[in-house]
Amino acid sequence: MLCKAVGELSWLLTRGYPPSATLKLVGDRYALTERQRWAVGRAACTDEQHQRRQAALLPPVPLDGRPVSIDGFNLLITLETALSGGVVLRGRDGALRDLSSIHGTYRAVQETDRAIRLAAAALLPLTPGPVRWLLDQPVSNSGRLAARLRELGPALGLPWTVEVVMNPDTVLADTTDIVVTSDSAVLDRAGAWLNLAALALEAEPPQWLLDLSQGNGEVEAG
Repeated sequence: MLCKAVGELSWLLTRGYPPSATLKLVGDRYALTERQRWAVGRAACTDEQHQRRQAALLPPVPLDGRPVSIDGFNLLITLETALSGGVVLRGRDGALRDLSSIHGTYRAVQETDRAIRLAAAALLPLTPGPVRWLLDQPVSNSGRLAARLRELGPALGLPWTVEVVMNPDTVLADTTDIVVTSDSAVLDRAGAWLNLAALALEAEPPQWLLDLSQGNGEVEAG
């Protein structure tokens, strides 16, 4: 049912229907809960977005020293959610997303270090060039997380840098680096992106993976 809803929403968005009103229309059609609507909205995208994101997605092959920029909270919260048994969804574009929102507040949890280590373990074999994490300055505890990342990097074989900036999305949208994010606005502008969350979780598959990638934008008659 949710895959059908993603397909119908994607079909309508492709044809220029407004996102909020269209999500309500599709949600009402299937009597979706608020959380289900949120999942469908996160998973859907237009045909053009789908094609562009797929074309820019890099396979898990050596990066030959190319620089990588990571949307820090975006990646870590998705991994933390998966490791703690929360729901992670695979969108139509293949990116993994969680259903949580930090609302300006973040606290490291039991799974944080594990998430960082998983990300490093997935990234290291790809032989990246300089790796930088970007964290949102307005989010509480971003400084503490930055310090922890800087501390762990050398021990994990990746002496990455960490920057705390006002808006990582703006930096990521303008960079020529390979980007790691599931943020739709950034993916639509990225020259190349790496689905690092999916690669990292191959080592520890999520307990609850909601695969909505088959929402193919087709609409059945009737």
